[in-house]
Amino acid sequence: MNKDKIFKLAKGFRGRAKNCIRIARERVEKALQYSYRDRRNKKRDMRSLWIQRINAGTRLHGVNYGNFMHGLMKENIQLNRKVLSELSMHEPYSFKSLVDISRNAFPGNKNVVFPPKKDGISVVL
Repeated sequence: MNKDKIFKLAKGFRGRAKNCIRIARERVEKALQYSYRDRRNKKRDMRSLWIQRINAGTRLHGVNYGNFMHGLMKENIQLNRKVLSELSMHEPYSFKSLVDISRNAFPGNKNVVFPPKKDGISVVL
C-alpha cells in the first residue's frame, strides 16, 4: 500500500500511529487483521445470541432449546435461528404455537414440568 492510503486508514489512531509511516503501517496491518477476524466472530456471536433468546423463550413454555429444535426438524419447519429469536421476543403467541407444534412432534417434550409461578412476595413472620 502506498503512503497516502496507509495514512488514510490510520486516521483516528493515537500517537505516532497516525503520522509516522513505519508505525502507521504496522498498526494498519494489525487493524486489518483484527477486522478480518472479527467479521467472522460477529457471525458466531450473533448465532449464540439467537440461541440464548430461543432457549429463554422455550423455557417459559417448559421445553428446552435442543428438544424444541428437534421437534421443529421432525415437523419439517424450516425457520432459521434469527427468525425464531425475533418471534420469541416480538411475537410470543406465534412462538407459543411453534412450541406446541414442537412438543407434539417430539415425545421428549411431552413430559415436562412447568416451573412454579411466583405471584408476589409473601412475608412470613
